[in-house]
Amino acid sequence: MTRTIEIIDYDPAWPDTFAGLSSALAAALGPLALRIEHVGSTSVPGLGAKPIIDIDVIIESPRLLPLVVEGLGTLGYSHEGDGGIPDREAFGRAGAMVPADGSGRVWPAHHLYVCPSGSEELQRHLRFRDYLRSHPDSAARYEALKRDLAHRHANDIDAYVAGKSAFVERILAVDGGEARG
Repeated sequence: MTRTIEIIDYDPAWPDTFAGLSSALAAALGPLALRIEHVGSTSVPGLGAKPIIDIDVIIESPRLLPLVVEGLGTLGYSHEGDGGIPDREAFGRAGAMVPADGSGRVWPAHHLYVCPSGSEELQRHLRFRDYLRSHPDSAARYEALKRDLAHRHANDIDAYVAGKSAFVERILAVDGGEARG
């Protein structure tokens, strides 16, 4: 199925949406979740983005993953593996009512990942998010790039992602650890 890539203006409801999702995840995972982080463009105030909330659940160790898979399964998530990215496990959902937390709520689109606390991918997510939060000029350039890429590659997510890669890598290189999550 091909989805059209669309960048929309920042929605001030995104932090509340994340808070609701985080609450449902925390209730199902209890102490297995050390932290639950809102990452990706929707976590940067004022930044236009695809309207998809990105969530990283941080766990102490990969050895806890089977228990996390079980806990997230109670909400209707399915483990999809690491997709070729070490220490970042992806989870899919069967429908809009996942997480099925008993509220009957229809949840907006979101991506759910589980990372051990020492995960390099987790650190990249947090550093990039924190950099954009503290550098509005870079966030504005990133948004302009994303809008251009979405216009040029509206139905090609791989080209869209590839087009953002150099910008992301430059920020992470410039950051040099300045912003830590």
